Parts: sequence; structure tokens; C-alpha cells
Amino acid sequence: MLACLFSQNGHAQNPKVYITEKIGEHYAYVNVTKTYERVAEKGYKSIDLFQKLGNSFFADMNMEKAAKWYGELFTLTYDLDAVYYNQYAKALFAIGDSEKANYILEKLKLKSKTTNTK
Repeated sequence: MLACLFSQNGHAQNPKVYITEKIGEHYAYVNVTKTYERVAEKGYKSIDLFQKLGNSFFADMNMEKAAKWYGELFTLTYDLDAVYYNQYAKALFAIGDSEKANYILEKLKLKSKTTNTK
């Protein structure tokens, strides 16, 4: 069932809650963010998983958890769109980690210079 959660797009109004299967005349609903978080806490690591967790908590303004999951994302790769650098930096600033936020923004500047010179 988890494989389905990672690969399917939900059609419910709340993007964090998907209809997962029909049980009789009722549907079972799952809070996908909580499911992703449990999976990650059990040791599963992927770029996609950490992007989804970071984005979800960032959208909910839970900057502490957003910073945690974006931090995990950046341990896997720096080859990311600028939006992830910016959101990670904003989350870090929000929780008072200005030094790390500035470091991430410097990484983005270097990445932008490298990309523009190619």
C-alpha cells in the first residue's frame, strides 16, 4: 500500500489526504504527510520523500520540521532547484539558524554562477 502512496497523485481537496482504497461502502483516508514521516523515521531515504516532507511542513508554516526534512534532502544532494535552497534558507531563518541559512544561500549563489557559465 505504501508503494501506491508514493506513486499516485491524490484527487481529494486536501492535498495531504488521499483516498487509498474502498472498504465496503466507505473509503479509507490516510494523512500522507504523517505516513511519509513515519516511513522516513524508519530509515527510508529518498530525494522525493524529503522534498515532499519539506514542502508539506513549509506550506503548513511548521518551519522546524521543514528545516529538518530539507536538511535531510540536502544530505542526499545539492543538485536541486533554487526553490529548495530558498525554502530551506527561509525555514532556517525562521528557527533562528541564520548561519546555516546564509551558508545555503551562498551555495545557491555558487550553483547559479556555475549554471550561468555553462
